[in-house]
Amino acid sequence: MSDQSIDPSAVAESELATRRGMFRAVAFRDPGDGNEHLALVLGPLGDGEDVLVRVHSECVTGDAMGALRCECGDQLDAALDRIVGEGRGVLVYLRGHEGRGIGLLAKVRTLALQDREGLDTVDSATVLGLPVDTRDYGPAARVLRHLEVRSVRLLTNNPDKGRSLEDHGVKVASRVPLLMPARTQNRAYLTAKRDRMGHDLPHLDPPLDGPDPALG
Repeated sequence: MSDQSIDPSAVAESELATRRGMFRAVAFRDPGDGNEHLALVLGPLGDGEDVLVRVHSECVTGDAMGALRCECGDQLDAALDRIVGEGRGVLVYLRGHEGRGIGLLAKVRTLALQDREGLDTVDSATVLGLPVDTRDYGPAARVLRHLEVRSVRLLTNNPDKGRSLEDHGVKVASRVPLLMPARTQNRAYLTAKRDRMGHDLPHLDPPLDGPDPALG
């Protein structure tokens, strides 16, 4: 468990009006990685127990540009909808996580390699000499402690994310699936995440959107 905490002078808060309603925006500079991250807080967190939480890794192509080859933008929208539906929760948006930590330039290079050579998301990184996943969830744990969140119901399909938060001292009371419908453009990507990275994606068999034309 990290003993670091966020310096109050490195935190800024304001109300943030969104299409889904009013959130409390908590921007912070993390003492561990030096990046500026954002937590969106909805409603009073009360005793901080069993708070619905999404820890979301930055993905410019998916979150901002609506790319179809990943499910990141879909998950971001769905997580916010779930939190709003519950009336209480936190979304932690971690910057510096682009491409599972390799950065935007390297990520686009892996995408080009996938298109050219037919490699999956894992092999396209390793062929370039890049790590598969270097993401650090310490900043998420630190901001959750700053917000006095004691335990979370974590919106994720990735068991490693829950284990990492636990390692950083955040109690994960349960893991809540965040399954997005598979589509032609991202089925290979999701399958690699399931088969090679251990994500729980039971909805891939059978495909939810009918036969995949790309598979003939």
